[in-house]
Amino acid sequence: MKRSGFTLIELSIVLIIIGLIIGGVMKGRDLINSANQKKIYNTWVNQWKVTINEYEDRTGALLGDGTVNGGPSTENGIFDNFYERTAGTVPTVLKTSGLDLPVSNIASTKGGQYKIQGKYVIGVSDLIFRNIANKQNVLEFTNIPIDVAIAFDKMTDGTIDEASGDFTIYPIPTPTASGAAATPWGDASAGTKVNVALKL
Repeated sequence: MKRSGFTLIELSIVLIIIGLIIGGVMKGRDLINSANQKKIYNTWVNQWKVTINEYEDRTGALLGDGTVNGGPSTENGIFDNFYERTAGTVPTVLKTSGLDLPVSNIASTKGGQYKIQGKYVIGVSDLIFRNIANKQNVLEFTNIPIDVAIAFDKMTDGTIDEASGDFTIYPIPTPTASGAAATPWGDASAGTKVNVALKL
């Protein structure tokens, strides 16, 4: 009598193939997320830093410092502490200087807001031209999913440490001592969003 059905070897092969397909889909999703993070970093986050430097090269002034440079206050060598999308005239000043506004995926925000998809949560990030204690100019980005903040930190500094380097959590903590263990960003899977600072 002939038996029909699958042998143990055939079932094993099918399970291996299913496992490979699932693994490929998961890896593909990670690659897509990584590509999206690089795109946001290059076209929005880092592009603001590049634009500020280009503006200074062309005009000799600091973008976001005083009404003549797109800010809402008096020119004094530091940022005017303002949300890009709600105050100031940065787009107009950039256009006058022949520079392009960094790209945003949210219309009508003057390049000052971006919707960012993390692995666990979505954040709508605002750009703030921020000065710290009237000394240090930084670009603050609000509501960044932690997994995206970690990726941006790695792209900026080459290391992952929320307290040290040119990309940190905001408010900026006391930097870790040289040779000390890096300060972790926290649990990305908790769906937390953080404010970050990009130093200029």
